[in-house]
Order: sequence, then structure tokens, then C-alpha cells
Amino acid sequence: MLKGLVMKRVAMAFAFAIVLTCGTEAAFSQTLKAVQDRGQLVCGANGTLAGFGMPDPQGNWVGFDVEFCRAIAAAIFNDPTKVKFVPLTAPNRFTALQSGEIDVLSRNTTWTMSRDTSLGIDFASINYYDGQGFMVRKSLKVNSALELNDAAVCVQQGTTTELNLADYFRTNHMSLKTVTFATADEAVKAYDSSRCDAYTTDSSGLYAERLRLTDPSAHIVLPEIISKEPLGPAVRQGDDTWEDIVRWTHYAMVNAEELGVNQNNVGDMLKSDTPDVRRLLGVEGQFGDSLGLSNDWAARIIKAVGNYGESFERNVGQGSPLKIARGLNALWTKGGLQYGIPVR
Repeated sequence: MLKGLVMKRVAMAFAFAIVLTCGTEAAFSQTLKAVQDRGQLVCGANGTLAGFGMPDPQGNWVGFDVEFCRAIAAAIFNDPTKVKFVPLTAPNRFTALQSGEIDVLSRNTTWTMSRDTSLGIDFASINYYDGQGFMVRKSLKVNSALELNDAAVCVQQGTTTELNLADYFRTNHMSLKTVTFATADEAVKAYDSSRCDAYTTDSSGLYAERLRLTDPSAHIVLPEIISKEPLGPAVRQGDDTWEDIVRWTHYAMVNAEELGVNQNNVGDMLKSDTPDVRRLLGVEGQFGDSLGLSNDWAARIIKAVGNYGESFERNVGQGSPLKIARGLNALWTKGGLQYGIPVR
């Protein structure tokens, strides 16, 4: 009986050792190692969408999606500038990720079932809840998308936007004249030159693209939202730890906003007595180990780019030219859908 008890304890110890070993291996990421060896993150971005991703007049990349990549770089290198941005079109964005040309795709990309299950990629989180809408000229005297029967609508081809457009018109038994273009830039220019009656894309994109029109004040965004467009960063399948790093970059920023930790007070908050704050900032626990990062990884993010709310307001919210309301992107405590998973 004693021998059996000893053997049972040996077996349990062996099993525990395997669990520990698996946990250690899980923290290794080939993508993270490649990024560290290279000395910079390579991020697939939009390049032409105001508020989300494009170079400013001085050539510096700015925008909500851009800052997310800077946050990842801050977590890894403690330096948000160690990012190379690769401008991508809608048709080539997934190929760039699949081929390894980029490490992460942060380009106003909708998470759908087919993309998630058939492209060899994973979406790490939803960092912007959006929906498709329409923009028209005020002179058209249209107040609802349901009044667009027989309208010519400019849209970018090869996108969920194009598919949603066809579905909406078919569902509402309306006639549609689709005018497609390879890039959003071409579609917007065509709309601005009156080649079509309306332009459709994600609602956030409508506010961004309106700024580029010859006379932005002559155009309105119609009230209808015709689809769900959960936007978020994507990574290649097969590197779970890298996906975790990207996912927890988002949750760190959301948790920081929930806990009142921001770019200005993060240094002082290191002395907080609140357990949730101490774990988030790496004062307590070893939560960076499971990501292959230092334990102050989240503090680095907040110092570099701020919390979720700061980044939102600065790039697309009331502190930006777009002035988009938080809406669904408000914290869950304020009626929105942004909900930080606990660090513990």
C-alpha cells in the first residue's frame, strides 16, 4: 500500500512538472522573438483613413489603429516609436499578414466568421464597435437610407461593405446601382465628383472621409446603421502567445480607463493600494511572464499612449476633427460594450 502511495505521488509530481513545462513553453512566441531580434514591430495599417491610420503632413503616422501598434511596441520595447507601418489596401491586407510581411494587422478590419475560420488568421479583440452607414449630399434632400431606391452608390470592392450594401437593398426591395472601386480613396473621389448619389462604408469611416471632401459641410451621414462591424487587430494563427500579447494590449488600455489610470497619473498610481491597479501595473504578481514580457508591460503602454479613452478621444472622439461619440465604445459601466478582462 505504501509503495502504491509513493508511486501515486511520483505520478502526480510528474504530471505537475509537465504542466509547468507546458506553461513555460506557452510563453514563448516565434513572432515575439522575431520582433525582438528585428528591433521593431511591423504593423499593417490603412494609410489613408483620417483618425485611424495615415501619415500627418510631417510624415508621422497617427491615428487610433496606429496608436494600438505603438502600444504593442511600448509593451515589448518600452519605446512606442519602434514600429514600421506598412500601408495596405483592403484586398492585400490579409495576404500581407498570411505571408509574414507584417506582424499584426491593425487596419479598421471587420471580424467575420469566414475571415476567422478560412484565412489562417485570428482576431485578438474588438477595439472598435462600428456599423455601416451612408453619406449623401444635403442637396439630394434625403433623410433616410430607405429613400435611396435606384440610387448609384460608391463602394470599395472586396469588402464586407460591398456585401452588406447588396444585402440591405435586397432586403428592403430597392433597386441598386453599385459603383465599385479598388480603393477607398478612388471611391471617395468618385463620390466627391458626383459620379454617384451616395457613399457607403463604416460609420467611423464616413466621418473620416467627409473631412477630405471639397466641401465637407455640404454632406450628411444618414441615421441608419445597416450592419455590425466589430473592428479589431488580427494576427496569424498558430502563435497563441503573440495573440495573447495583442489581445492584452487592448485589455490593458480598457482596464486602465476603468481604474482611472491615465498617461498623466500612471507614475503616481504605482503607489496605489488598490489590488486591481497594482496587478495591472506590475507592482504585484508576475503577469508579464506568461506573455514573455516584463511585469511592467501595461504600465509601459499607459505611459506611452494612455488608456483606451485617451486614445479614442484624441484620435476620433471629441478632441479630434471627427468628433465621433463614444456610443457602443464607451465603457460597460457607462452603457457601452468596452469591458476589460481582469488581470489576476
